[in-house]
Amino acid sequence: MYSAAIFLPLIGAIIAGFFGRIIGDRGAQIVTCICLLTSAVLAVPIFYQVAILGQARDIQVLQWISSGALEASWALRFDTLSAVMLCVVTWVSSAVHVYSIGYMSHDKSIPRFMSYLSLFTFMMLMLVTADNFVQMFFGWEGVGVASYLLIGFWYEKPSANAAAIKAFVVNRVGDFGFALGIMATFFLYNSVSFDAVFEATPAMTATVLDFAGLQIPALTLICLLLFIGAMGKSAQLGLHTWLPDAMEGPTPVSALIHAATMVTAGVFMVCRLSPMFEFSETALTTVTIVGASTAIFAATVGLVQTDIKRVIAYSTCSQLGYMFFAAGVSAYPAAMFHLTTHAFFKALLFLGAGSVIHAMSNEQDMRKMGGIFKLIPITYFLMWIGSLALAGIPFFAGYWSKDIVLEAAWASGSSSGHYAFWLGVIAALLTAFYSWRLLLMTFHGRARADHHVMSHVHESPYSMLIPMMALAVGAIFAGWGLYGYFVGDGMHEFWGKAIFIAENHTALHDAHHVPLWVKLAPLVVAVLGIAAAYWAYLIRPGIPAAMAREMRGLYLFLLNKWYFDELYDFLFVRPAKRFGAFLWKQGDGTVIDGFGPNGIAAGTVMLARRAGRLQTGYVYHYAFAMLIGVAAFVSWYLFVRG
Repeated sequence: MYSAAIFLPLIGAIIAGFFGRIIGDRGAQIVTCICLLTSAVLAVPIFYQVAILGQARDIQVLQWISSGALEASWALRFDTLSAVMLCVVTWVSSAVHVYSIGYMSHDKSIPRFMSYLSLFTFMMLMLVTADNFVQMFFGWEGVGVASYLLIGFWYEKPSANAAAIKAFVVNRVGDFGFALGIMATFFLYNSVSFDAVFEATPAMTATVLDFAGLQIPALTLICLLLFIGAMGKSAQLGLHTWLPDAMEGPTPVSALIHAATMVTAGVFMVCRLSPMFEFSETALTTVTIVGASTAIFAATVGLVQTDIKRVIAYSTCSQLGYMFFAAGVSAYPAAMFHLTTHAFFKALLFLGAGSVIHAMSNEQDMRKMGGIFKLIPITYFLMWIGSLALAGIPFFAGYWSKDIVLEAAWASGSSSGHYAFWLGVIAALLTAFYSWRLLLMTFHGRARADHHVMSHVHESPYSMLIPMMALAVGAIFAGWGLYGYFVGDGMHEFWGKAIFIAENHTALHDAHHVPLWVKLAPLVVAVLGIAAAYWAYLIRPGIPAAMAREMRGLYLFLLNKWYFDELYDFLFVRPAKRFGAFLWKQGDGTVIDGFGPNGIAAGTVMLARRAGRLQTGYVYHYAFAMLIGVAAFVSWYLFVRG
């Protein structure tokens, strides 16, 4: 049962990928969906046995690497942390697979798409069930490769190719830090096994490493390097630029990447490595500050985006910031709680956006929508549920998880925790505003699409609506149902040894005793954000345009995403291109080709031409050459004999 839940998606990916032409489009859809749905069903008894009954277990698949001191087995680690992720990944991925049957029904490469989806899911399962750093890196890189394939699925579009390459390259930056962190871990611990590393960590707190000529605490250095990897995968501030461009992929890809799989890998990794991060205050503070800064950055950018999928993408980036600063104040269960609830309502929002795009003849610009809520009422209702959960309105899933994250940040009592709390509250205000901005621009007001598009607006097929309804159930009840286990009275029994929190880190415990105003602040600002959106986009619809004109500098700053892309283009992309052009023209063209193949060829041609000039056709020229040859031969003979 345990192995089947992990490897069934791989089997589906292989069958659809290699035998797609034989089984056809429908066969590929059926095989991959059955495999994923079976994994999702098996995840339930696994979760019950592992998380509820506390029967954690490891399953050895094979001995993978054995080279000197480096030993890494391929094993499946099932504890509460991996059991939670198994449910989240398989359930959301199953919904996306079924949804894709309707959404991708007219695509010409359905077997390839379904294969990529299943491969992506398998790689994520490899990551969350890893019991050592090497296997985690295998799943980590596998998710990166699969995301490249999915984002660039429509490879005939130059923008999709560019987005796939950008995601791959930016993630390689983070992955380089992750790889260095793994190497440093092996150097320090002489092991890559989680159990061995975690057990030895308390004794490593005083160890110092010489890095770049500086004496740095070894554990802090390792945790920061590993966190760089998390920043790349989870699109944290600085390594976030790939995330909005990833919207070039099909909408089911956006839901899978941004809800339950790739972007949550970094959060999971930090929680998995809590026995290491807990012994480095510097690393925890860094995680808190980066997470809080990401939350407010993405929320501000989401205010002015006009692409419906990009608004939700920046919302994902912002919510990931919440998860990270929760982990940064040692509230790892709260981070996992928000990860779980977020998976349901964010997947619902993305699939809802896909339903809108499907209804609007592939239109994604919200400025060209409006007035369609009566035409697609089921999608409209489901988008409301997702938006209420995202805004943190009682008693939807996001209300329970977002509030405990903010309360833990305040309860930490640290300056970084208070920094995270206040930025998180402001981000909650902005989140509610842009969520209702999306709803109002998309569904309400006058119809801004042309008559041809409006005449074809229709509700999505049930193959798309049923997965959305299933996710809506999670968006409504997941917070209420899981609160007691994840962050409530049963927290310690539920998480067991899967998450370690040092005795002096009491933020999550103290979060239940914060002042009333701390508990009410997220709700108050959410209501204010919703009211402001209604006023600006329904009651006084001319206000946003007027504000954009009056504050054009700020508007352009947010519209251009704080100019991060332009900055990176100036600092890295253009110099790299110039350097590459120099190596191409001067290095490759002038030096290598000039003295290599082209140089030899040119020299041969030159010698051949000069030799050709000796062939004059005159007999006396040849006789003279023969006479010189005889004289030279005789001279050589006499010289040698003498």
